[in-house]
Amino acid sequence: MANEIISGMGFHHIGLKVADFAKSREMYRALGMKEICGWGEGASEIVMFDLGDGGRIELFAGGGDHLSKEGKWLHFAMKVDDVDAAYETALKAGFAPKTAPKIVPLKSWPEPISINIAFVVGNDGEELEFFKQI
Repeated sequence: MANEIISGMGFHHIGLKVADFAKSREMYRALGMKEICGWGEGASEIVMFDLGDGGRIELFAGGGDHLSKEGKWLHFAMKVDDVDAAYETALKAGFAPKTAPKIVPLKSWPEPISINIAFVVGNDGEELEFFKQI
């Protein structure tokens, strides 16, 4: 469904500040994400990954346990073909389990749907959701 107010609007990327840049970079690579570009160095290093469909995640070095004034994301959901396989891949990459794959029937509108979801947690407490409408 196209945005009727701002032409061409769509998801591009989400940014996350991480404490251990090298470790987080490897974990996201292990999910099959490809590095598109990067810049900076040390505490100012940044890398952008393509999820596989043009959507992107941008990792920023220099994070920590403090909460920035911009806040922290609640979770980042990625559509996948196989929730179970994505979850297992993430665990092998070093993400911590949060919610094992499960099917959730929703009393949604305009009609009920069911979804298959799973959650993992990254190095900096970021939550990733693997999502498939079934």
